Amino acid sequence: MPKVSSLIVPYASYLRVYEPLAAFPEPERGHWARYARRPDRPSYQDELRRSLADLLPTPPIPVPVHESGDAFVADLDGVLCVCPWRTRLRGWQALGDLAEELPGPVLEAVLPAVVRHQATQDYERWLTRNPDARPWIRTSTWQVPLNWFVLVSDEEREYDKGTGSGDGQEAAEGAPVLRYRTPMVQARRRVARGLRTLRDALDEGPLIDGLVDVGRWLEEFHPRSLVELDYGGLVHVLPAGELDGDHSAADVAEGIEALRTGDGAGAGEAYGRLVERWRSVRDRRSAN
Repeated sequence: MPKVSSLIVPYASYLRVYEPLAAFPEPERGHWARYARRPDRPSYQDELRRSLADLLPTPPIPVPVHESGDAFVADLDGVLCVCPWRTRLRGWQALGDLAEELPGPVLEAVLPAVVRHQATQDYERWLTRNPDARPWIRTSTWQVPLNWFVLVSDEEREYDKGTGSGDGQEAAEGAPVLRYRTPMVQARRRVARGLRTLRDALDEGPLIDGLVDVGRWLEEFHPRSLVELDYGGLVHVLPAGELDGDHSAADVAEGIEALRTGDGAGAGEAYGRLVERWRSVRDRRSAN
C-alpha cells in the first residue's frame, strides 16, 4: 500500500475507548498482548495515511478488503489497554453518512455509485455474521461534538504544543496534541448526571439525543476501560494561542452546572463562549 507521508491529518476529532486485555477473548487477547510489545507500532497519523492511500487507485477503495490488525495502546494505572482500529467496520459506517455530508455530484466524483453499492452489499453480508459489532473509535469532522465534552473534565486536559516532550504518538512526531483521558467509570457517571440536568432543564433535542447515544455506546465496553477525547486534526485548524486557551470541557461543565442551579444567564454565557470558539472552525469548513 502506498504511503502518503506528506499529508497532514484531515480536520477530524476522535472519541476512543481503550479496553483492558481481559475484555478480549482468546486468541484475540494473545494477539493484542504480543502487539503491544512491538516497538514499531503505527501512530495516529499512520492510520489516516493508510486510509487516504486507498482513495488513490481507480476505482477507489472505500473500505479495506481486510480488517485491520492494528490498535492504539495505552496504560491505565498499570493495566495495558488497547483500542482496535477496526478500520473496515468504521469505513462501512462512515460510507453510510457520506450522502448527508457531500452534494450528489461531489459524492459521485469521489466514490462512484457502483463502488458505494458494492461496499454496502459487503457490509450487509458481514453484519449478518457479526450483529453485535461496534467500533472502538468514533470520528467527527470539523468539530468536537458538545456531548463528547460531557464525558471529561478540565483537570484531565492534556495539551502538548508539538515539542516532542509529551508521551503521545503525535507529540513524539512533533505534532501538537490536545486530548482528554478519563476512566470509563467517570465518563459514565458524567453522562448520567448530565442527562438528568439537561432533561430537567431543556426539551428533547440534538444535545440530549447525542448524549444518550454516546452513553449507550460506552455501556458496550469493559468498566475498567479508558476513554479518550482527541482533537486530532483540529489542532491544525486552531492557532496555538486558541488551543492553549481552549477549555471547552470546563465551559460545558459550567453550563450544565448553571442549568442544574437554575442560572439561565450563566448557562448562556458558557454556551456563548463555546459558540464563539468553534465558529472559526465552522467558517473554515464552509470555505472548503
